[in-house]
Amino acid sequence: MGLMSRIIGGNQSRTAEDYVELDLDDVSTESAGASMQVHIAEVSGQADAIDIKEAVYDGDIVIADVTRLRTNDSTVEHIVDELRQVAQEVDGDIVRKGDDQMIITPTGVRISREKLGQSY
Repeated sequence: MGLMSRIIGGNQSRTAEDYVELDLDDVSTESAGASMQVHIAEVSGQADAIDIKEAVYDGDIVIADVTRLRTNDSTVEHIVDELRQVAQEVDGDIVRKGDDQMIITPTGVRISREKLGQSY
């Protein structure tokens, strides 16, 4: 039986004894020497952009929820331009995913523009 068959199950039936309950209290929340973190941010104003910029300058990836910035005013354009400039300054990358998310990466991290599992 192959590994994938054991993971997703082949033609075998499973019982409750086949599974192990994980206690989340036993899982460490500390990163074990990770050199990069992924931050989730909600952008509702200029102050939020400052926190995102600092995280990217520190070498971290930020996934920003920009749902609250859907209006077409100069504040939105200013924030997006600032984030683009940060990505350019650190030789990172930035993409907008749909209408509600932006992903900003630091030096050496590129964002693929192709979806996994999609053949073109």
